[in-house]
Amino acid sequence: MPLNLRVLAPDKSVFDDTVEEVILPSTTGLLGILPGHISMVTAIDIGVLKVRSNNGQWDSIALMGGFAEVESDDVTVLVNSAELGASIDSADAEKKLEQAKNELTKLEGEGNSPEKIKAKESLNKARARAQAVLSK
Repeated sequence: MPLNLRVLAPDKSVFDDTVEEVILPSTTGLLGILPGHISMVTAIDIGVLKVRSNNGQWDSIALMGGFAEVESDDVTVLVNSAELGASIDSADAEKKLEQAKNELTKLEGEGNSPEKIKAKESLNKARARAQAVLSK
């Protein structure tokens, strides 16, 4: 019995299909979902959602934070933004990751300034995109 997975961003439906397994990047760690999972709602962190399709192949989706609901065999993920790993340009993802690392390095002595917090979030987003590319 497969899972029905929907990943929705404010501007588009990123993924809508049946799958065998989902691994979510929740704010408390990775969370595996298989058919028959208990009902729940969880916060989603910036990270990579892994999907095992019916053919056994693993795909990835870069998520930029949000929430997920599991109800029966329906998994709905509502996120601020998301990109399929297969659609991310690897060279662009690596370039943006390096830029984000350099920007954070420049702000090392800033304590927890708003600029440093924003740079950390940019680094987390760039890292998620780069990891989603490597997972495809």
